[in-house]
Amino acid sequence: MDCPAEEQQVRAQLAGEAGIAHLAFDLPARRLSVYHDGSVAPIQARLEALGFGCQPLDSTPTAEPPPRDDAPAERRVLWQLMAINAAMFVVEVVAGWWAQSTGLLADGLDMLADAAVYALALLAVGGAAGRRLRTAHLSGWLQAALGAGIAFEVGRRIVFGAAPHPPVMLAIAALALVANVACVVLLARHRNGGAHMQASWIFTANDALANLGVIVAGVLVAWLNTPWPDWVMGAAIGALILSGAWRILRLR
Repeated sequence: MDCPAEEQQVRAQLAGEAGIAHLAFDLPARRLSVYHDGSVAPIQARLEALGFGCQPLDSTPTAEPPPRDDAPAERRVLWQLMAINAAMFVVEVVAGWWAQSTGLLADGLDMLADAAVYALALLAVGGAAGRRLRTAHLSGWLQAALGAGIAFEVGRRIVFGAAPHPPVMLAIAALALVANVACVVLLARHRNGGAHMQASWIFTANDALANLGVIVAGVLVAWLNTPWPDWVMGAAIGALILSGAWRILRLR
């Protein structure tokens, strides 16, 4: 979640700063251009408070207007992404509970966290700057609760035992992979657009790797006849969710 989570945290951190007209991110280079009026000092102070190692590179006056994003098209795509992730959250959680798979449960809850990130991206497109920080904190508490729930469930199953069903794990994880590939296709036209769209692209591509991890865990459960690969995968996804929640809740 690092790239998209950091991008959304920066947006939330700067949401209340007056005079900012546009934020232009270069994610591969980890560079941010801020189009603003007035002093750069309060902006720099807010960015340094995030603890990302922010360093100013240049400050240049310009008469050019800030770039404009294709807001209607981006909004439509983000709604579709949020709907896909919300639907897969329901499918994976129900299937994971029935199949006794912490990997599926964790991946399903990660889908819910994804939907929350897309909701934050929708706020970025819509420009509701005053509500971004509160929405980010709400998302952070939600993710913290989800991560804690996953940790509790993994511990409970280790103590009391559980027998995951590999065929169900493989089938549902494959379906989730198809859903994430569909999200990648939807984002393809916007991957070089605004930073929130670039972040969503990276986020979705990384989620596809998590789906592959659950598939590998299902294969190992069937091959080794042990639930440990499923438990390890569930714990790993839960740790990622908790890490993202901690970073979001540090926003001030």
